[in-house]
Amino acid sequence: MRTVRTVAEVRELVRAERAAGRSIGLVPTMGALHDGHLSLLRQAGAACDVVVMSLFVNPTQFNEGADLDAYPRDEAADAQAARSAGCAILFAPDVKEVYPDGFCTTVEVAGPLTSTLEGAHRGPSHFHGVTTVVTKLLNMVQPDVAFFGQKDAQQALVIRRLVRDLDMPVRIVVGDTVREPDGLARSSRNVRLSGEDRARATGLSRALRAAEQAVVAGERDADAVAAAARATLTDFAVDPEYLAVVDPETLAPRTEIDGDVLVAVAARVGAVRLIDNVLITTTPNGRG
Repeated sequence: MRTVRTVAEVRELVRAERAAGRSIGLVPTMGALHDGHLSLLRQAGAACDVVVMSLFVNPTQFNEGADLDAYPRDEAADAQAARSAGCAILFAPDVKEVYPDGFCTTVEVAGPLTSTLEGAHRGPSHFHGVTTVVTKLLNMVQPDVAFFGQKDAQQALVIRRLVRDLDMPVRIVVGDTVREPDGLARSSRNVRLSGEDRARATGLSRALRAAEQAVVAGERDADAVAAAARATLTDFAVDPEYLAVVDPETLAPRTEIDGDVLVAVAARVGAVRLIDNVLITTTPNGRG
């Protein structure tokens, strides 16, 4: 695995691979790798000849300085894990390389995809930071395929819209959420959970399971499904920032479950903010 830190270096390596007829897959990360990231790297390796992983803690998508400061960083451990999962090129630029002096451009996806759920609670600047840095990474590496995780379902939708609206020649693949044995969605923030908070954090996945079980049992009223999930959160002493039953493509609120729905939740457990979601697939007017 080669580690490079500049746009010129990563482009030179990718150019050589492409000249040899090899396809390029990109897995953008902010480091603190866990099994979810490694799953995406392995998926990229199965789909593409050469896997590039970016490692960059993007400051423009954090709306809280304390959250940015607390974000775990261990490049040596991340490099070892990426290598073991089949990464060929590790692109680890510093902030000045990504946002040089005088940088003044922002890429925005407008509308409900960025104004609801995470956008409503973290502010529009969060997704503006995401779409700007993803645009830059896609331009820097110019992959054939880029891989993102379903745990960040709203982010994945925003990126799909970005790529479609700007006619970017890249295919977006969204990998399944990877979970701990107790159901907690893998996240770089999980390392900050301890003791009672770690146990309480499982309430998010249990709540989503309760929503899914309600649908499987025949419930089709979205408010009732959400109420089942909130009751489980209460059992775990977790107060959600939001718990929403929405359309999985537009994020519009759903009142009736007829077809597929996304149930999304965000909550602070102790000092750690967590998100999770589940896609519930049903047949029209039928059982889940």
